[in-house]
Amino acid sequence: MTPAINQLKKKKVLFSIHEYEHDHNCANFGEEAAEKLNLDPACVFKTLLVSDDKNLFVCIVPVTGTLNLKRAANAFGVKKLHMADMKVAERLTGYLVGGISPIGQKKSLVTCIDQSALSHPTVYVSGGQRGLDIGLTPKDLSSACRNASFADIGESK
Repeated sequence: MTPAINQLKKKKVLFSIHEYEHDHNCANFGEEAAEKLNLDPACVFKTLLVSDDKNLFVCIVPVTGTLNLKRAANAFGVKKLHMADMKVAERLTGYLVGGISPIGQKKSLVTCIDQSALSHPTVYVSGGQRGLDIGLTPKDLSSACRNASFADIGESK
């Protein structure tokens, strides 16, 4: 069990586990998950860490799009954001890139979920390792993350 799954069980949150064989040559982890699990890519979300050089934040956006750093900065009430260093992200979350779950991170970070999640009954996020996704309601995802809010932070590719 991953820390994400353990946290959801501890909080008695209803969720589903979806496993697939991760291709080690694939670098687009979210799209791989959607394809291999036969899910609508619009309801599969990726976890990204961003920084304003003082603090780190978690952004959760659909795998079908990208993160808009300007809108994310606005959502967090900071001037400017950039993508966090991968090594820092791994150290602070306790997960490897490609398997970073927004749930059960070593250091609980303020989180923003793209508002498009609210249009899906179930969203899928990493379960804490490559080849493992968790399905849950957007509301349950929000309650499982620290100080999570919804905002328009994603954009189409």
